[in-house]
Amino acid sequence: MTRKPLILSAFLMNTTSHIIGGAWRRPEAEQHRFNELGHWVSLVQKLESEGFDIAFFADVVGLYGNHEGGWASHVRRGLQIPANDPLVLVSALAAVTDRIGLALTSSVIQAHPFAFARQLSTLDHLSGGRVGWNVVTSASANAHRNFGGEDLALHSDRYDWAEEYLDVCYKLWEGSWDDDALLQDKTRDHERGTGLHGDPAGVAKINHVGPRYSVEGPHLSSPSPQRTPYLFQAGSSDRGREVAARHAEATFSMAPRRDIAAAHARDVRDRAERLGRRREDVAFIQGLSFVIGSTETEARARAADLDESLDVHALIAHTAGSLGVDVGHLPIDTPLEELEHTEGAQGHLSELRAMAPNGQVTLRDLAHFRAQATRIVGTPEQIADELEAWQDAGIDGVNVINATLPGSYDEFIDHVLPVLRERGLARTPVEPQAGSDGPATLRGRLTGADRLPATHPAAAHRGAFAHLSAEATETPRAELLASRSA
Repeated sequence: MTRKPLILSAFLMNTTSHIIGGAWRRPEAEQHRFNELGHWVSLVQKLESEGFDIAFFADVVGLYGNHEGGWASHVRRGLQIPANDPLVLVSALAAVTDRIGLALTSSVIQAHPFAFARQLSTLDHLSGGRVGWNVVTSASANAHRNFGGEDLALHSDRYDWAEEYLDVCYKLWEGSWDDDALLQDKTRDHERGTGLHGDPAGVAKINHVGPRYSVEGPHLSSPSPQRTPYLFQAGSSDRGREVAARHAEATFSMAPRRDIAAAHARDVRDRAERLGRRREDVAFIQGLSFVIGSTETEARARAADLDESLDVHALIAHTAGSLGVDVGHLPIDTPLEELEHTEGAQGHLSELRAMAPNGQVTLRDLAHFRAQATRIVGTPEQIADELEAWQDAGIDGVNVINATLPGSYDEFIDHVLPVLRERGLARTPVEPQAGSDGPATLRGRLTGADRLPATHPAAAHRGAFAHLSAEATETPRAELLASRSA
């Protein structure tokens, strides 16, 4: 059987403790250097040189819910505090990389869509079209209060918000400029229509008026290599899946089992097909961590050693905190049935229930979910076998979770990647070619096309605002003169 290469993404965050709480304390771990640019440059350059497709940076813009009586626990344990802005870091990384995709999480609550669309267009220009955006709505009440909200918005309202936000961005990215509107013609023969910097007929305002936003436009950035950045989304609730089916090009999954991942992928692709998109327009990237050994016995011993490093309360707070309930003082085997009524990350709770044999979720399950449910332990060959099985379940790629930086990626690169390449599951690294047209865009690398297909909702805005172009709305010179003389 001929295998298609998996999308390889490194799951990162500009903080000390991201997913596997407590592992930062291990002697070999260097994620405490997260404030140092050199730390990230060396890591991402190595990922690029070894053929990783994406360096993906997660983010939060607020604290997780209280744990052990307040938020002091998060500070003590380093649960994603402090955490720096990934957009600034990705901007720096764009200057020292050539091919790897640079994806970042940004919540719709944290920036006005006009400003954000301009930032990502700029970054897409400067990176040669390598930008991806993970669209999130923020399930943290503290995050919403940080940006002027009174509390966490209702789950359904957050997705309504996200869809309008996307619509504004699409109008700016896809509809405000024609591809050939930026002329930059240095000749000076104005009689022949040359010497023009831009074509007024090809630049338009968008005049968006909606429940949350009023944006006149035009977009202040000209069309970037991708126009719209490559779009990620990670929602697993029913509404989240519907949004993913309509908008996402790739969906991040943290499903605890292959059958759950397969059902999730099938459901979202069914929905996408009903919306007029192709099933293959939505890729699925599964979050997995790896403990590697030369033998299975060695691998299991290394996994046991890693487990000794884990901070159980940090792991619990990470999941329970996004569900909006302080469970820090409860016994470790307390069931959590009451969490279904929260407005937090409902998809996580559904996945946890599916993981439990009897559907009853406990605090211990929360810790297990974060640290072990998506972990593969074994030899490189055994890990490759598992990844083949994940691919057969409908998964297109892997978001490689780290326990330590850079060690988790060094081990994956040194031991697992060669086996994946032998089986056709990973690309061979491609060195830059002298005299080439430059690096491919992220979308081009993953789909073969630099721009969104016509079936994506953003495409509906292409050419839709010609009546609002600078030329179409310009007052003719004769009318101006007539009005002045009247």
